[in-house]
Amino acid sequence: MPVAKGSTIDPACTRATIVEAAMPLLYERGLDGVGVAELCARVGVSKETLYRHFGTKDGLIEAVLHKRSEQVTRWLAGAAAAAGDDPRDQLAAVFDALRQWYDEPVFRGCAMLNAAAQHHVEAVRAITARHLDRYLELLTGIAERAGAADPHLLGRQLLILVEGATVVAAHHNVVGAGDHARQAALTLLSAASRTGPPA
Repeated sequence: MPVAKGSTIDPACTRATIVEAAMPLLYERGLDGVGVAELCARVGVSKETLYRHFGTKDGLIEAVLHKRSEQVTRWLAGAAAAAGDDPRDQLAAVFDALRQWYDEPVFRGCAMLNAAAQHHVEAVRAITARHLDRYLELLTGIAERAGAADPHLLGRQLLILVEGATVVAAHHNVVGAGDHARQAALTLLSAASRTGPPA
């Protein structure tokens, strides 16, 4: 990552650039599918630079997962917000966004769950748990706005649908996974809203 003569090195900018460059490679090939030498070559930095900014390859992996989680949760929250004030429309928008993601050629499943399965270390498990918590917060918020009798329970059921559909789309058959999960989610939301207190 050469620096133009006369310019200064911005460590935060360098770090962010490395994370952005490493993210698609680690998602496509898996955390253990790329060695440090190849990773550095593909990202365009020396091993010394990588170690200086992240300590180890695991440090880079953790930074990549944090960034990916922020991007994905912001994307889904944005899809829900753009759908308007109706909780049913918000929930449909979340599953519509997921369905579009499943159809992308680069789709390889949930990066967080992939990471937890590949890397049995506490730091990665903690990042994955926080990522699922963010999903749960979004889905529970939709359930609350819909007047569900038990929004926390419904939020967890919807989370299971999100991650279940993502696993099925990645490892079994992408065709219909998003549609089936969307239909099930809206059915759950309707049933929970009918049994909830009046608005």
